[in-house]
Amino acid sequence: MNASAPIDKEALRQQMLLRALWRERGAPLALRGWLRGSTDDLLRGLGAYRANAGGGAERALATAFPTIAALLGAESFAALARDFWQHRPPTRGDLGEWGEALPSFIADKESLATEPYLADSARLDWAIHAASRAADAPDEPAALDRLGDSDPAALRAVLAPGSALLESRWPVASIWQAHQRDDADRFAAVREAFALHRGEAAFVVRSGYHVRVHALDAAEAAFMRALLARTSLGAALDGAASVAAGATTGAFAFDRWLARALRERWLVALEPLEPIT
Repeated sequence: MNASAPIDKEALRQQMLLRALWRERGAPLALRGWLRGSTDDLLRGLGAYRANAGGGAERALATAFPTIAALLGAESFAALARDFWQHRPPTRGDLGEWGEALPSFIADKESLATEPYLADSARLDWAIHAASRAADAPDEPAALDRLGDSDPAALRAVLAPGSALLESRWPVASIWQAHQRDDADRFAAVREAFALHRGEAAFVVRSGYHVRVHALDAAEAAFMRALLARTSLGAALDGAASVAAGATTGAFAFDRWLARALRERWLVALEPLEPIT
């Protein structure tokens, strides 16, 4: 920086204010020369702002992580949200974009170590939240002409924007689905999965205005993982067939997958691996 350049006092004032909000040592006193009023007024104002900001952070996280909010309960989730706000404050004005680091924050918290499924449940919540904010899928269904005249090894299947796959050692799809219901037996599948130590692969996809979560078997998960990695359709089919051969769920049926993917708008395009010249 040029030593003779004028100091941008407004930028400096804003930096000091942010430091004060995040409770860095000495920041409130350092702000005293930049704001009007007494130090007591400043501290009271900062206290009120922090309280409001903490409440806003809690509401934003509850919107993005409803399953975690339900699992922890209101009081514990509020404490988690405020702790996260202090250690991982937002860097953008849109709080809807804040929270991606919460799953790893949960995984690192010793106080939550007895509930090891929480971190992956938070990852699923965030994938759903991200999908809800993703771009719309094209209105027109995917054209399938290339399937008839192209080698699958030369094609790539493009899934709807925001699609994601979470493979977990915990029954995260069943946990999420149970929280979408209100019947008395809604947690039966979750209890069974825990008793059998069964993990789940959850496929997240936006369908119109709604985000859906589908539990996949091992072969389906391998296929979706390959598609999301933008490998060739041929390689994805080979991988799914290989996994299915060693599983008890039966062969992977591409025709059934394709019918469902078109019906539920998972598949938005089939494109060549290399641009056509």
